[in-house]
Amino acid sequence: MSKWSARRKRFRELLAGGECLNPGSVFDPMSARIAEHVGYEFGMFAGSTASMTVLGAPDHIVLTLSEFAAQCQRINRAFWLPLMVDADHGYGNALNVMRTVEELEIAGVSGMSIEDTDLPPPFGLAGGQRLLSREEGIGKMKAAVAARVDPELVIAGRTSAVAIAGVEETIARVTAYQDCGVDAIFLVGLKTREELDAIAPHVKLPLVLGATPDAIDDKGYLTERGVRIALQGHHPIRAAQQAIYATMRAMRDGTHPRDLEGLPSSDLMRVVLAEDDYDGWMKDYL
Repeated sequence: MSKWSARRKRFRELLAGGECLNPGSVFDPMSARIAEHVGYEFGMFAGSTASMTVLGAPDHIVLTLSEFAAQCQRINRAFWLPLMVDADHGYGNALNVMRTVEELEIAGVSGMSIEDTDLPPPFGLAGGQRLLSREEGIGKMKAAVAARVDPELVIAGRTSAVAIAGVEETIARVTAYQDCGVDAIFLVGLKTREELDAIAPHVKLPLVLGATPDAIDDKGYLTERGVRIALQGHHPIRAAQQAIYATMRAMRDGTHPRDLEGLPSSDLMRVVLAEDDYDGWMKDYL
């Protein structure tokens, strides 16, 4: 079994477990190592954080598949945790979805979501959202499942229908996507317990939530409803930007480097840079 398949098997075991978990939001090799070091079971790499990291751009779907896959590979080679990623709309139609699955599988991801939102936003819909037809969504889910080579790779069917078209359409899409052979259902836009209570009985697969508003942010409740992954936003990258800004601002304003606050310890930097591994390799091979 390859190291990628082993990670994917672990990810499937987490999805099949009896607990709702929060992933570590990662965006580069160093953040991935920190997530592993502090004890997260798996990492999550979102399209929004990818756009920030790679392009310094907002989440307007301007990142390319090649750029996204390359960053996924950098993250995966830096740590040993399973990595779930947000593959957005699969970067095009159903054929593009197949190419997306191929590239991300090669990059070592353990799971990915494919969504049924019409992306990039079409002309005249700036700032808004529109769903693909249910039929096109089904085509994308079938294409994603068909494209994977490693059967351990997790495909999550993602929909924002609850926020755009309501509960009944969400149930219809969830039911259809399950029949396509996806491994999990990823819901975005839930706001109330009533919505989740109405949808959950129709979901036969592990549930992933893209956000947990205060009204539903209770792990016991989420676990009972079949939720196995609940995202908490992507705050680490935002915190990192604030730390960089504060450091540069202080130095520009005259603070001496020895007086800077919030710098990492040498022990933390050894973790972030995997220095123990590199020291061992240099000893053994150089």
